[in-house]
Order: sequence, then structure tokens, then C-alpha cells
Amino acid sequence: MSLALQLVIRILAAALLGAAIGYEREIRTKSAGVRTHVLVALGAALFMIISQYGFGSADKFDAARVAAGVVTGIGFLGGGIIIKLQKNHVVGLTTAAGLWVTAAIGLASGCGMFEMAVLCAALVLFCLEAMHFWSIRLGNRNVTAVLSSENPEALSKAVSALGKQVERSTLSKQGDLYKMEIDIRVRKKENPMELVPTLTAMEGVQLESLE
Repeated sequence: MSLALQLVIRILAAALLGAAIGYEREIRTKSAGVRTHVLVALGAALFMIISQYGFGSADKFDAARVAAGVVTGIGFLGGGIIIKLQKNHVVGLTTAAGLWVTAAIGLASGCGMFEMAVLCAALVLFCLEAMHFWSIRLGNRNVTAVLSSENPEALSKAVSALGKQVERSTLSKQGDLYKMEIDIRVRKKENPMELVPTLTAMEGVQLESLE
């Protein structure tokens, strides 16, 4: 097999594996989808090919330097996807990590390590799909509720009644009305709306929002 054909196969392998990972992100409506992952994998593969064959005649040649540059550069791209929302909620970490590992898959394809590239892509898809199924059902999550009352003691009693479920509480005053924002820990498999009867039944307290 000629060298040119080998390089074409490496580029195509990187594109296909990147597309497979990107498709999973696409169907979950993430910010980085098929096109982004394909471009990352293609770029990484091409950089690896250039590092192997583009500087062979140079006096001081180190193919690892370009690969190291890709690892550093993809960190900036992934960092731009991560967004910190209010209430210390961070989104985009999984997509950023997916782009990072897609670049590694592209590098592996670019240097001809097809077995490792395919295995890694399969493990990534397993991690994103199969483990997502369990991650949304196992463990706990926080639900934010806003309670209001004219009596701050009623709010304090409400928080005490919830016990250890309350992770955080913040009391504020708006005119004659006191408001308390609380983070309630619930199991992921439970519907947060099940808290509504409990919160609305508290004496002297009104439930303003639950999210």
C-alpha cells in the first residue's frame, strides 16, 4: 500500500470516529456536535501526519512536539465550551472532555494506531451513552426552592422540618415579606414535583418557585 493511500485512510478513520462521537453529542443537543468533533479529529490527525512526514528533512526533528501542541491547543477550545451558570451549576464539562479525547483519537489515527483509535472511540461512546443512562438515575441532585412568609420564624421552622435535605439556605427581605432560597437534596430518580405537597403544607409559608 502506498504512503499516500495510508495517509488518506488515516484521515478518513479520524473523520469517521470523530463523527461517531459528535453524533452522540448532536442527538443530546449539545453545543459541539458532529461538525465540531469531525473538525477536531481531522485537525489532530493532519497535525500528526505533518509532524511525522512534514519535517523529516529538518536537522532537529521531534514529532512529539506537534502532538503536544495539539493537546495544549484543544484545551483552549474545550475551555470555551464550559459555562458556569448561577447557583454554581456548571455545564459543558462532558462535551469539553469529549473534544479533548476526540483530538487524541485523531492523533492516534494520524499516526496509524487504528486499533487504539477505534477502541478509544468505542469506550468514549460507551461512557457517553451507557453511563449517561445510569448517571441520571444514581446519586443525588439539588433542587432550588424559594419560600416566602411575613414571619421569618416560620421560614426557619420550614427549613428545620426538611432536616438534612437542605444543603443551603439564604434569607432576604423584600418590603414586609421575608424570602428564603433553599437548595434541597433529592435523589436523581425522584421527581422534584413530589416536594410540592410538602412545601405547600408548611404553616405560614408560601412556595414561590421550585426548579
